[in-house]
Amino acid sequence: MMNSLYTAATGMSAMQMNVDTIANNLANVNTNAFKATRLTFEDLLYQQVGDRQAARQGAQTGMGVAPGRSELSFAQGDIKETGVETNMAIDGNGFFQVSMPDGTIGYTRDGAFTPDANGQLVSASGYQLEPIIGIPLEAEPGSTKISPEGFVTCTINGATSVLGQVELATFGNQEGLAAVGSNVYAATVNSGAPLVGNPGTNGTGLLKQGNVEGSNVSVMNEMVDMINAQRAFESVSKVISTSDEMLGIANSMRR
Repeated sequence: MMNSLYTAATGMSAMQMNVDTIANNLANVNTNAFKATRLTFEDLLYQQVGDRQAARQGAQTGMGVAPGRSELSFAQGDIKETGVETNMAIDGNGFFQVSMPDGTIGYTRDGAFTPDANGQLVSASGYQLEPIIGIPLEAEPGSTKISPEGFVTCTINGATSVLGQVELATFGNQEGLAAVGSNVYAATVNSGAPLVGNPGTNGTGLLKQGNVEGSNVSVMNEMVDMINAQRAFESVSKVISTSDEMLGIANSMRR
């Protein structure tokens, strides 16, 4: 059997996964703080043809391609004003910390926090902001303030009350974070342990109240990547058609 059939099949499979990745990016073009993903590729094993001698390398044929790994782009998205006083956007590096259902800490750039029934700030998915910050029910409407350095205050009976300070986490290799859904990432061995500090310290950005970060997906770039992936898919599928025709010719040969 011709190796080209299997080699081309690996290319078609890889390009299909590439299109799936691009489709996910486009689907999340309006998702707060979404980070685009790029799929990398790596070549498979090579087959040695003929004897390998000291003075003659011989021929090698590749066995195809395989998806390598997904790379996250943490380029900052556009900051969009929402007017919601408990929303926050990070202008610069850093991640908000949220408490996950399994007791672990997740990390997100999505600052669309709102008070829950108990007044505690939670994400759009209901994950509690860490450290916990609660807005008292008796706080005067519209009096909640969040400074660029993360200090949260409100006015109660005409007096200003400090409710806490938002902390941000940074990583030595943020591209090593693992996406777990709901705009949340988990720390991994590749990302390293988080370094937690106040906004504006340890290389973290500052907060912008009443704003959220938008997706960093470029529709134009994704469409170009999709066209390239489609052309590559068509090319390797042509290899399968050509190989099949060659096999047909070989099978029909008569002495």
